[in-house]
Amino acid sequence: MRRRTLVVLAAALLAAAALGARLLRPRAPDAGVPTFVVKAAKLERSVRAEGVLRAVDATPVRVPGNDVSLKVGWMIEDGTPVKAGDVVVRLDPTQTTKLLADGRAERATADRRGDKERAEAGALIANLRRDADQARDERTTAETFQSRDPELFSRHEIIEADIDVSLATQKERHAVGSKGEREALARTGRELVALDGRTAQLKIDKAERELAALELKAPHDGIVVLKRNWRGELPQVGQVVWSSQTLAEIPDLGKLEAEVWVLEADAGGLAPGRPATLSLEGEAGRPVPAKVKSVDALARPRLRNVPIQYFGAVLSLDAVDPARMKPGQRVAATLDLGAEKDALVVPRQALFERGGRTVVFRLAGNAFESVPVTLGASALGRVAVASGLREGDVVALVDPEAAPEPAAPSASGPPVGGAS
Repeated sequence: MRRRTLVVLAAALLAAAALGARLLRPRAPDAGVPTFVVKAAKLERSVRAEGVLRAVDATPVRVPGNDVSLKVGWMIEDGTPVKAGDVVVRLDPTQTTKLLADGRAERATADRRGDKERAEAGALIANLRRDADQARDERTTAETFQSRDPELFSRHEIIEADIDVSLATQKERHAVGSKGEREALARTGRELVALDGRTAQLKIDKAERELAALELKAPHDGIVVLKRNWRGELPQVGQVVWSSQTLAEIPDLGKLEAEVWVLEADAGGLAPGRPATLSLEGEAGRPVPAKVKSVDALARPRLRNVPIQYFGAVLSLDAVDPARMKPGQRVAATLDLGAEKDALVVPRQALFERGGRTVVFRLAGNAFESVPVTLGASALGRVAVASGLREGDVVALVDPEAAPEPAAPSASGPPVGGAS
């Protein structure tokens, strides 16, 4: 019995020692860690992007007027074929009708004010003219019967006659001056009233022009493409719109291009002239050759309050098929960003972060060691290593320090009922 106890204790000590040795040394390949042999290879880089088709040339359909806001009363469905002169959008006339009524009311008020001014000024000027005529008659009478002969009249009478003539003359001058000033004031009043009338008439003319232009019509044959706002939303019935705002376009269907968006992190090497292929929505098996026409200088978010940055790119199409392609149609693009020859390429899963640096676990002897690396260009699932590795190195595809341990053998032998 004592001997059997010693044997079991010795077996337990040996198992514990073996387990401790495995915990203290790095994992070896035979511990089940998958590996990858680093080789020089050609790294072909491409990136996927999504976007929409748009017309190169399009005639805009804009809100008429100047500095006015209107509401959309009705609009045609997006993508509807139209003929020249067909109504595309009808704007709500309520506000314009009110402006027209206000203008007519202001003009009527100005007309009534003008009539009143003319009547009042005419009556007052007539009274002043009568006063001037009376003063003239008094002056004439005073001059006619003025006492001047010193042999017939006394000095006192002669002085009084001179005073009467002077007074009549001043009275006439005052009456004539008052009449002239009042006539000038009447002219000014009439001009002010006429100015109010012209202002009201301008408002009437403007409202009438806007009413006549509230039906926005297609300038030529084509299909209607409703204009999306910066949030990607189409105009809606009841929406407030402003003068000169573009609500729709009638594009030239023979000239289309694609606008796509590329994640900032994947845009390295994206430049005009790079080849690309397009897949139309619902036609994945019929690629369309294309070429990068232009690339935005700065990355920007596509959606409000979403900080992810994208580079916008415009792709020119090698051929356009109006029967298959329409402006606003969604597309997926594959952009060729070039190839790097003789690059040391590793899978992305072989890269790890340690202490703020990118490392790989390279096999050294029978264990893995952490090696800092400098990364180069990347492709889908693969990354070029610029420094830190050599061709032929073996790297781990999982973290060796986190790889699961194989089950340790039981110190007490096989379970009861197991095979011996």
